[in-house]
Amino acid sequence: MENAVEKVKVWFRFVPREGWLPQDTEGLWAARLGDDLARVQNVPFLQDGVAEGDVVRYRTGSDGLHWAVERVSASGNCTIRVVPVPTGPLGGSAQEVHQRLAVFGLGGEVFSTDFPMVAVTAPAGADFAGIKALLDRGEEEGWWHYEVGCATDEWRNA
Repeated sequence: MENAVEKVKVWFRFVPREGWLPQDTEGLWAARLGDDLARVQNVPFLQDGVAEGDVVRYRTGSDGLHWAVERVSASGNCTIRVVPVPTGPLGGSAQEVHQRLAVFGLGGEVFSTDFPMVAVTAPAGADFAGIKALLDRGEEEGWWHYEVGCATDEWRNA
């Protein structure tokens, strides 16, 4: 029988950005790999510099929470965040964002119904040039605003 992978929530601290969401922490689910290592298993909505599949080192605080210390290894995946423009052609719909990104096989998670930000993992080896072209087109046509929270050299060079 296979051993079940132990999941832990690894917390990240950051300085909130002005004009953005007020949170200063984000918890990401991760698979424990050792006493102080875990592989991130979901896409970050707020934390920059980390992507789904990355391995992070953490320390367990006196509060019992696992706090990220550093990224140990990168997965090659990229983190993209898309916020549909409420008055734009997509009507602020996260579902419409999902439909447009589905052509590249990208799924994602939605932050909340009040703030329909879609966070997406673009896996290593994906059509980064095509994804970038679609994201830029959507921004130019007023569908959405987007940012890349974690990029790789492959993404930057696409």
